[in-house]
Amino acid sequence: MPATTSAYQAVNLAQKFSLFSEHWSQKIIAQMNDYQFKLARLQGEFIWHTHADTDETFIVVDGELRIEFRDGAVTLQAGEMYVVPKGKEHKPVAEREVKLLLVEPSGTPNTGDQGGARTTPGDVWI
Repeated sequence: MPATTSAYQAVNLAQKFSLFSEHWSQKIIAQMNDYQFKLARLQGEFIWHTHADTDETFIVVDGELRIEFRDGAVTLQAGEMYVVPKGKEHKPVAEREVKLLLVEPSGTPNTGDQGGARTTPGDVWI
């Protein structure tokens, strides 16, 4: 039987979410090759934006998230995911707080091509 070691530890999403309360600010919890796993708390409406060079994966951990597109929308419940294709303009909307796991390439800005005041630092690990 292998000895247990603290080098092997699961990432506990609830514990990581307990470390921050601000909305629309992504926190990195893991990296796999060039892809990062980011947690975010969302509430209200974000901005219309696109990611020209990458898809973006939204996985709802808790709550309900609507991702609006210029020609429709998709609503995600806890335990559901959706991949927004690269170049597709979208706007996330959360009527109540949503806990979200994002999967996207390292260095992907949360505001995509729009930039501006709602852009958060992309290198914050928790």
